[in-house]
Amino acid sequence: MTTKEETEFDVIGEVPICTRCGSERVVTDAWACWNREAGFWELETHFDQAYCRTCEQETQLEWVRPKGPENGRLRDLNDAFRTEGQGRGSVFVTNGVSAMGTDFVARALAAVRDFDSFSEDNDPWSEHDFGAFELEGHKLFWKIDPYDLDLQAHSPNPANAAVTHRVLTLMLASEY
Repeated sequence: MTTKEETEFDVIGEVPICTRCGSERVVTDAWACWNREAGFWELETHFDQAYCRTCEQETQLEWVRPKGPENGRLRDLNDAFRTEGQGRGSVFVTNGVSAMGTDFVARALAAVRDFDSFSEDNDPWSEHDFGAFELEGHKLFWKIDPYDLDLQAHSPNPANAAVTHRVLTLMLASEY
C-alpha cells in the first residue's frame, strides 16, 4: 500500500496518468472518507495497483500537472470572485495601497476587476490568480490565494468552491 505521505498525489493541481499511454482514464483501489461539510468523498490513500481504461490493462501511475483547459474550473472560480465578487472570499489591500486614499483604492480595485491581460508569461497554469498593472504611475500586483475554510492552510481543492476561501491581495509592487 502507498500512503499519501509516500506519494506526490497530494500536490494541488496534479493528476494521475497511465505511464503507458498518458491517459487520465485510470482507476485504482483506494480508501476514501465522506466529508459531510463539503458533501463529497475525500481520498485518504490509494493502493499500488492501477488500471488504465484506455489501454485496458494494469499500469503504474505518474502524477503530472495538466496543461491548458483542465484548469478551467479553477480559472472560472477565480474570475467570478475577482470580477463579480462571487463565492467565498476576502479582499485585502496593503498599507501602501490604502495610504494612496480611498479614491485610488476604488480605481485600483476596478482595474483588478477589469484585468484581462493574461498570457503564458504571467499565467502559465491558466488559473487567472495573478496580475500586474500600472495606475497613475504606480505599479500594482494582485494575487488570489486559495485557503481552506478556516484560513489555516492551502485549500485541499481550489477548484471546489465548497472547500475554498479565496483571498485576493492588492499591493504596490514596491511592497512585494
